[in-house]
Amino acid sequence: MQLSRYAIGSYGEEAFGFCQAVRRGPHVAVSGSTGRGPNGQIVPGGTYAQARQAIENLQTALAAVGGSLADVIRTRVFLVDMTEWEAVARAHCEAFATHPPASSLIGVSSLFEPDIIVEIEADAIVVDPS
Repeated sequence: MQLSRYAIGSYGEEAFGFCQAVRRGPHVAVSGSTGRGPNGQIVPGGTYAQARQAIENLQTALAAVGGSLADVIRTRVFLVDMTEWEAVARAHCEAFATHPPASSLIGVSSLFEPDIIVEIEADAIVVDPS
């Protein structure tokens, strides 16, 4: 089975040695996505805005390897301040309303950078049309 990788060229990919998404056959793993916008800056607006951007980044990575949010079977959400869980839940529900995946919400003391509040990773099954 062919292995395909999608990298965005971020500092983290080079420094830590990973790529944003990897696909082998129908299986896709998407690395933790954060609230960094296309310009590389953290989006303003707090937890909800960062969660929405992280999900948009997941969507971009999935599209690059032939998938979409509808193909996601599991998410893992890492959150620095668990009192903000409702903001993340709102963004997650909006994105996955018609196709909710299995999910975990994990409280962490910090993430890769101090201004990053939430990080979301995903697993997907992408079946190519016959």
